[in-house]
Amino acid sequence: MAEDSDLEKTEQPSQRRLDQAREKGQVARSRELSTFAILLAGGGTLWFMGSSLTQQMLKLLRDGLTLNQEMAFHPELMMPRLYDLSLGTMLAFLPLLLVMLLTAAFSPLLLNGWLFSVQSLQPQFSRLNPLSGIERMFSVHSLIELAKAVAKSVVVGGVAAWVIWHNKDAVMALGNQSLSAAIPQVGHLIGASFMAVVGAMLLIVLVDVPFQLWEHNKKLMMTKEEVRQDAKETEGDPMVKGRIRNLQREAARRRMMAAIPTADVVVTNPTHYAVALKYSDKGSRAPVVVAKGSDLLALRIREIAQENHVPILEAPPLARALHKHTDLGESIPEALYTAVAEVLAYVYQLKRYQTQGGARPQEPHELPVPAALDPAVQAVQI
Repeated sequence: MAEDSDLEKTEQPSQRRLDQAREKGQVARSRELSTFAILLAGGGTLWFMGSSLTQQMLKLLRDGLTLNQEMAFHPELMMPRLYDLSLGTMLAFLPLLLVMLLTAAFSPLLLNGWLFSVQSLQPQFSRLNPLSGIERMFSVHSLIELAKAVAKSVVVGGVAAWVIWHNKDAVMALGNQSLSAAIPQVGHLIGASFMAVVGAMLLIVLVDVPFQLWEHNKKLMMTKEEVRQDAKETEGDPMVKGRIRNLQREAARRRMMAAIPTADVVVTNPTHYAVALKYSDKGSRAPVVVAKGSDLLALRIREIAQENHVPILEAPPLARALHKHTDLGESIPEALYTAVAEVLAYVYQLKRYQTQGGARPQEPHELPVPAALDPAVQAVQI
């Protein structure tokens, strides 16, 4: 049963899966949205240029129906006249054609933006297989598309039939009107019919766009095994990543151990923690932690410090606070400045004693470590 559930596509597609599908040109597209955009753009253009377009068409109609004496006796002038009328008609409708052409080209961008995929242009010979074609014809997707086409025809056809029936008296009355009065009336009827059809198309778009998004997402659904494989390919194999992290930790530990001989002092717990500090008046304004560790690592830090004659000071509260609240390469917290300053003062006195002799300096005790920074004190209070 577990194997069967792993093979079921129950998981949402990953971002990598979506990106790969987009590279192949597989995105959600709605032809109904493009149709609606073209109708809306065409209707809007006709609305704004309706008056001028009507005047131009009336002029072309008069010119086309006017036959003067010269043309009657010289038929060869008919072709140039036909050319002029055709050119005038094309120029009159040119803005409308340009708007509809641009809308048809850019309306697909409304749903998923700009997309250019070379893979979608490559020939797919599998589509030439007649068996595959028959299978696609009788697939669930084809049945859904057929149902959508029938529903669209019913909705749009029903709205168109209602508009015609509602305006039948106005259409019949056009025959009794003059040409100058009938043309504006026709324009009004066409405009009203157009708005009704666009409204019906908007209803179809509101249903089709969510459906296309859902269907596209469903096609890209993944099984649990595919999700695991995708995670491996995206982030790398967990075993390899773990090995890389181990190597990185080893490299960081080697760098840390190499920095211990340059430290000014190692503060210990004395056995559980060890923190190596280095201060340079040319670098940071505060001492920096160059190494730290607990238990066996703390023991190794002390051994390296002893081998390289780095002073070791037992100061449990300070060691615990430094180990808890600092990372490698970081400056010590400001609240520990006073305590560390006493430690460094002792270290400098010890070095002078070792080189110049005199009285041996006393190790500092009861360093001013705030209780809020000492994990042991906080654990007791809790």
